Amino acid sequence: MSRQVLWAPWRLDYILGPKPDACVFCVPPAPEEDEERLILHRGGLAYVIMNKFPYNNGHLMVAPFRHVSCITDLTEAESTEIMGLVRQSVGVLKQAFRPHGVNAGLNLGEAAGAGIAAHLHFQIVPRWNGDNSFMAVFGETHVIPEHLSSTYTRLRPLFGP
Repeated sequence: MSRQVLWAPWRLDYILGPKPDACVFCVPPAPEEDEERLILHRGGLAYVIMNKFPYNNGHLMVAPFRHVSCITDLTEAESTEIMGLVRQSVGVLKQAFRPHGVNAGLNLGEAAGAGIAAHLHFQIVPRWNGDNSFMAVFGETHVIPEHLSSTYTRLRPLFGP
């Protein structure tokens, strides 16, 4: 059997880089670091960010700026804006990637599968027929066909100014 190599160069940044001491979803108010943080859009109360460790190409998240852990802690205004950003994100993904479907939702609490339970965030994952290939099922490996920076460059203009 020949050895297969799967390249994921952006993983090295995580492996060797500093680990955050604070909540990764509590972002600074100024947008100077948005590209580095993969923030695609800032609203008044919430924002859209790319997942640095995506399940699929184009995996996005929507989070409130305010540090809250449960949907019942959101204000009406936050709830409205977040749902609008989820809808906008699905539209952008459909335009940019033409997925066959989209998973959109949130996990509340660690027991429900939230990787970062302390700060509420919606996951928006584009899906294609057959994207759960043998790599994901047997190799526990996700194949992401486009580098994160290329995906950012492609998606950022679709969210507007």
